[in-house]
Amino acid sequence: MCGIGGWLDWREDLQRVANKRGLERMGEVQSHRGPDATGSWFDENMGLVHKRLIVIDPEGGAQPMVKEVGGNKYIMVYNGELYNTEDLRRELKRLGHTFRGYSDTEVLLTSYIQWGKGAVKRLNGIYAFGIWDCRKKQLYMARDRIGVKPLFYKEGKSSLIFASELKGLLAHPKVKARVDREGLNELLIMGPGRTPGCGVFSGIKELKPGYSLTCNSGGVEIEKYWELKSQKHRDSLEDTVERVRELFVDAVTRQLVSDTPLCTLLSGGLDSSAITAIASNYFREEGRGKLHTYSVDYRDNSKHFEADTFQPSSDNQWIELMVNYSDTDHSSIILENKFLLEGLREALLARDLPGMVDIDVSLYLFCQEIKENFTVGISGECADEIFGGYPWYHQEEALRANTFPWSRTIEQRLNLINSDLLAKIKPEEYLDFRYKEALAEVPRLEGGGDKDGRMRELFYLNLTRWMPTLLDRKDRMSMFTGLEVRVPFCDHRLVEYAWNIPWEMKNFKGRRKGILREALKGLLPEEVRLRPKNPYPKTFDPAYFRATKDLLLALLNDNNSPLLEFVDVDYLYQLTGVDKDFDIPWYGQLMRLPQLFAYLVQLNNWIEEYNVQISGVY
Repeated sequence: MCGIGGWLDWREDLQRVANKRGLERMGEVQSHRGPDATGSWFDENMGLVHKRLIVIDPEGGAQPMVKEVGGNKYIMVYNGELYNTEDLRRELKRLGHTFRGYSDTEVLLTSYIQWGKGAVKRLNGIYAFGIWDCRKKQLYMARDRIGVKPLFYKEGKSSLIFASELKGLLAHPKVKARVDREGLNELLIMGPGRTPGCGVFSGIKELKPGYSLTCNSGGVEIEKYWELKSQKHRDSLEDTVERVRELFVDAVTRQLVSDTPLCTLLSGGLDSSAITAIASNYFREEGRGKLHTYSVDYRDNSKHFEADTFQPSSDNQWIELMVNYSDTDHSSIILENKFLLEGLREALLARDLPGMVDIDVSLYLFCQEIKENFTVGISGECADEIFGGYPWYHQEEALRANTFPWSRTIEQRLNLINSDLLAKIKPEEYLDFRYKEALAEVPRLEGGGDKDGRMRELFYLNLTRWMPTLLDRKDRMSMFTGLEVRVPFCDHRLVEYAWNIPWEMKNFKGRRKGILREALKGLLPEEVRLRPKNPYPKTFDPAYFRATKDLLLALLNDNNSPLLEFVDVDYLYQLTGVDKDFDIPWYGQLMRLPQLFAYLVQLNNWIEEYNVQISGVY
């Protein structure tokens, strides 16, 4: 995995020292994504910079990669991993291409040279890349189908600038940290989620998953190269179970390729346990020794744990069961609660936006520990979105709600915003617009009933609006430590197939992710295969609640806090007046009252840290 950046300009000579320095600065601020090597390439109109995390082919995968074919040069910067590298290499060799090394980077670049824009439809992997065609003077960029790898850009009158992360763009002298009405709505009513394509900062856009962009002297063209397609599911239950198992095992196995140490992240839940079981078996068969696994928890968390609908049990007993079952070398990382507060700044800098606060921080600290010994980890993210694991798939009120299921407490959000700003940015209208916009995209199935249609909507909302928040979190927190984390459940073949499995089959035997559980028979202990879902672990220490409250109160009592411009101070004083955390499902299932307090603290610190200017609002 890597950090990439590029600057295309028709009026500037990018070979000038000052312009080279501007682009190199874009790379420097993303050096955490690629701590192992640095590279850059310039001609008159195009500049490319790359920060490399070496995972495969240390010598042959250097970037920017230049390849000359037929007298034309193609230059690429790439962040990602291809899981069908060898399949593509064999086909390209048959077509007459030769290779200097064995990296997926060279295979990807050669695929573009051979098939042009059609190359992305052949890729199985996670990626964001830019390719400059010297003869055509044309930039081509693409992002993976699911959106595991990030890619942001900004268009100018004569330029296009892109980077892996927002900080990469903001390091460019032509990009300013300004936020308008749209950005404020994203922060105050959508956050920590984000509308696909929206970069929050004015003028900054995100290339959406499954899209490509072409830029030349004629302008910018954006194309969708992949989308979910709704069609009648014709496989029997038995065949569906077999196909899900086959696709999942293949996805995990493909993602175990690495020239550097690899481990799995094990929570003891269904998803991470299944990945661990497959990986452990593969390691033994390939003679790679024992698989190493990692879990995370908080100091004294068991003392304060209280079971609820979202988290019915602690994970520790299940982790121990899986470690014994798969015979792994296991490390349990225990986080000190005080670091959850101290790490709020690092998590903010990693994401470049206010985020999931302690949920972000804990992952950052967890990855930091793993990185001490490993370069690649494999995680169980996204099975719940694909197979229906969240409570809101099973709640009538969520099915009937005319909004995003994780944003049903809109009144709580509105109460936070001061009346003057409410009138100017109209957050209710914004949320309603974004919800209807998402529903309009849903691939409908002709002849489907009302229940089937609503479930399809719910799955689409989760795949395209909820899941990206978790993928952003996973990418930014892990890459901020220089750790690559792979997510097999995001294999597009598995996503495509599961999309059309009818709800009754997905929910087999009335169990959450029932079809996946059935597909994993024989791979896991029955207790693990049938255990209820637990979310990512969070702290239950009441001291964390008190500490976040104190941080917010300090800001409310400081007349210089930029936060005061946006919030209803009296309402926040009321919230901070309570003695203990209470259930205020402010965003999804993990973010309650202390997380709300911490989010507002991050918002204040983000405005100060990034010197954010508000434009076009007042």
